[in-house]
Amino acid sequence: MQNGMHTDRERCVRAVQSKDARFDGWFFTAVVTTRIYCRPSCPVVPPKPENMTFYPSAAACQQAGFRACKRCRPDTSPGSPAWNERADLVARAMRLIADGVVDREGVPGLAARLGYSTRQVERQLLAELGAGPLALARAQRAQTARLLIETTALPMAEIAFAAGFSSIRAFNDTVREVFAFSPSELRSRRPKQTMTAPGALGLRLPFRAPLNPDNLFGHLAATAVPGVEEWRDGAYRRTLRLPYGHGIVALTPQPDYIACRLTLSDMRDLPVAISRCRRMLDLDADPVAIDDQLRTDPLLAPLVDKAPGRRVPRTVDEAEFAVRAVLGQQVSTSAARTHAARLVTAHGEPVQDPEGGLTHLFPSSQALAALDPASLAMPRTRRTTFTTLVNQLADGSLHLGVESDWEEIRSRLLSLPGFGPWTVDVIAMRALGDPDAFLPTDLGIRRAAQELGLPSTPAALTARAAAWRPWRAYAVQYLWATDSHPINFLPV
Repeated sequence: MQNGMHTDRERCVRAVQSKDARFDGWFFTAVVTTRIYCRPSCPVVPPKPENMTFYPSAAACQQAGFRACKRCRPDTSPGSPAWNERADLVARAMRLIADGVVDREGVPGLAARLGYSTRQVERQLLAELGAGPLALARAQRAQTARLLIETTALPMAEIAFAAGFSSIRAFNDTVREVFAFSPSELRSRRPKQTMTAPGALGLRLPFRAPLNPDNLFGHLAATAVPGVEEWRDGAYRRTLRLPYGHGIVALTPQPDYIACRLTLSDMRDLPVAISRCRRMLDLDADPVAIDDQLRTDPLLAPLVDKAPGRRVPRTVDEAEFAVRAVLGQQVSTSAARTHAARLVTAHGEPVQDPEGGLTHLFPSSQALAALDPASLAMPRTRRTTFTTLVNQLADGSLHLGVESDWEEIRSRLLSLPGFGPWTVDVIAMRALGDPDAFLPTDLGIRRAAQELGLPSTPAALTARAAAWRPWRAYAVQYLWATDSHPINFLPV
């Protein structure tokens, strides 16, 4: 499925008429008679086909003068899977916009991070999404404002500031234009059950069904670093390092959404925190398309049918994950957690957790680069791997972020001492988000392959896995799930 689906009119009409939620976020339906835009699964009676027009983004709908439907709330639909499946300029730009870069650094900052001119970035976004970076960021600000209006008791002036608006007037005008309500009217209509304890925000993170939470939350819980992460009362909790401060998030799987409880030191970090949690849980994936592709292999099909909708557990901090991948080389999960916990206690920044249990942010690259290598309880060769990585992360010569070019970063990492294919592809899969990353040398994968009757040598398994592309990272999740000890940190 291509992101240009909004140009396939016949297919879009069918999706709207069948109220197919799988296409929420892929495109938006604008109704020319009412000047309202909806998600494909909107529960109201579908408009006549001749009154429908289709757009690739909510921002494009808003720019064309349409306002959001009050019933289906299209601004809260899952994001397009394309931005996490692709590595081209537009996809990388969309990941950065979701991470708040336009609000913090402007369009020139966005273009600089991508290595293109401002004009090139604007032209490509406009061509594919019908809106430029400023309009896309404005749509995100509107959604953030609505969340804060409906889930907090903050004064409107504070909400305007936190959502990234330059003035109260711009805030009022945008909210009224996008939602057809003033901010105070939106607050008066808010659902009562969304309110949470003072200082915390209670949100629902949508996803495309099906979602199998077992491997997703199981992996995060099994590898949790004490002080930074914990599994408590059915929720995965962790600290977050954010652009303006820090946060603590609790994520609880529910049948139709992920319950998200956020505590932030600076409300301006709300959209970034939400974006990073969505990426960590892979919530914008298209599980139907992924599973359909994997089912074409008769030996994989039973695994998919048994527990469809597996996601790839990712990260909220790419640099942190790379450091942890090195700490986990050739040791058990328990040993890797112990190594990381020592670093956190010695070099992490302390934070206050109102609920107790979490104590620190994971150490920054700068803090890790400043430590005495002799203090690291690991073999000399891995100590060299660790110090080389953190020094390059700290001085900026290696940057891991949502905008990273996957193949370029693979090449850079492979050139570092101690980085073999397994470590590089684990980072590509879980930090960079490459959906086709593959681990044919992983012991758990090879054992699962052998049990299923798949080839178990790396070369033969790689050849067989060509038919699973571009979703090999998801095949890894299905194969790992067959093992009673699915978390392996053995190859380099």
